[in-house]
Amino acid sequence: MALASDIARFALSTRWNAGRHVSGEALVEEVRSLGFSRIEIGYDLRTELIPGVQAAIKAGVVGCDSVHNFCPVPVGATRPSPEIYTMGAPDARERELAVKHTARTLRFAAEIGARTVVCHAGNVDMPRFTYELIRLVQTGRQFTSEYENLKYKAQMTRDKRAMRQVDALSTSLEAIMPVLEETGVHLALENLPTWEALPSEIEGERLAKRFAGSGLRLWWDIGHAQIRDNLGLINSYRWLQRWLPFVDGFHVHDVLPPGDDHHAPGPGKGGSVDFRSLRPLVTAPPAANGKPRILTFEPSPHVPADHIKAALPYVADIWFPEAPQP
Repeated sequence: MALASDIARFALSTRWNAGRHVSGEALVEEVRSLGFSRIEIGYDLRTELIPGVQAAIKAGVVGCDSVHNFCPVPVGATRPSPEIYTMGAPDARERELAVKHTARTLRFAAEIGARTVVCHAGNVDMPRFTYELIRLVQTGRQFTSEYENLKYKAQMTRDKRAMRQVDALSTSLEAIMPVLEETGVHLALENLPTWEALPSEIEGERLAKRFAGSGLRLWWDIGHAQIRDNLGLINSYRWLQRWLPFVDGFHVHDVLPPGDDHHAPGPGKGGSVDFRSLRPLVTAPPAANGKPRILTFEPSPHVPADHIKAALPYVADIWFPEAPQP
């Protein structure tokens, strides 16, 4: 059974309950009622919720190690989204706005004492082949020539178009470097579930090496990686091994195959993530700043509270199963 100190390492993303609250204090109280003592501030935390959440953090009611870009929600945004603007976008003006609002999020994170901002870098400007791949898998056609031909077409299209946007992303990251130095907060690029997403595994590894020591890091979303694995795009375990030296933290959620993610882990729920196999990687010693990697549950707002409450000890017991002997 996991120790209380190990359970206390896990955070719950406010993405799960921010939409249901008008008070930041009530939001935090609900998180605490499920057994969590830490939060990740999600990208949809509305302005009116921020004072109550900040007060709870300052008072030590709840801890916060990570913030999801963008927070606060950019003024004028029609809806909260981690991809309102992206630093890898083809359009230069969008990239400028992404840098501006990412800098704002980094400064907010520093103000509340968080150490990492999680960031979506964007998508290659190409047709969204991934959704058709998922549809083919759902109808039992994953190993057909139709599926393989579509996957090949997706790969060829991405290969032709990605480099220009990876270069644009690199330029945006160079622009944000002074803010990383100013705040001391890391910016972690998150792996995303689609073939079109930036960065790919190899692109993320190259960017992390290029900007080594700068405060640029990576973020491993377990559910997103599992979708890519389910579709035959990657071997998620092998890629996590390669990314691990650069990873600041994990988003924890399960996937109903092939592509229905952000479910609470638990026995008998039909999820495809093998949490037990991830244990040696998730619990490996950190490679940067000597701090343990951040562990954040990121369930959909539609997941019932009792599922999340049960998922916390379930995952904690898998990853931290043994108390030290007296």
